[in-house]
Amino acid sequence: MGKIAVFNHISVDGFFAGPKGEIDWFKDVPRDAAYEKYTHKQSQSKSTLLFGRTTYDMMKSFWPTETAYKMDPKMAEVMNSSPKIVFSKKMKGVKEEAHWKNIQLLPGINKKEIEKLKKENKGGLTILGSGTIVQQLTDLGMIDSYTLVQVPIILGKGKPLFEDVKKLNLQLSGSKGFKNGIVVLTYEPAK
Repeated sequence: MGKIAVFNHISVDGFFAGPKGEIDWFKDVPRDAAYEKYTHKQSQSKSTLLFGRTTYDMMKSFWPTETAYKMDPKMAEVMNSSPKIVFSKKMKGVKEEAHWKNIQLLPGINKKEIEKLKKENKGGLTILGSGTIVQQLTDLGMIDSYTLVQVPIILGKGKPLFEDVKKLNLQLSGSKGFKNGIVVLTYEPAK
């Protein structure tokens, strides 16, 4: 059975997005070759990507672009070709394009459907951004690991990653620091 992993940037004060939902604030941190190598290695997992509608729209508006391919061709290729599942009650359909494919639309989250997805996706499922999806799946006890990329920035205001989530004890399963101040912390639900 596949596992569900979270891979999210968070500010030091615990926000995954700015007050208006913006997720570009982590680009203010200086580039770090070791961190880029780490993220490229992580992206090779052949995982299916899970998104809420807002994050999906942001990813779709950037990764298939010429700018994305110039900035980070390896990551652009991974993002564009990876299987994607978007959860949305508002979207009526999804459209595949030359550089944005393998998309499935689901109208919402229910535990049986998530269990089915975990069985079908032996390579695992990874949530990027999508705070409400993280929150819902955390409360259902469906997330197997949380990789939180702590960015050395304080936003002051924003969207907390774990807003209104039931208490959950975690255990640290990995940590790695980088010269640009980023610290990657990986947690699993405590046994």
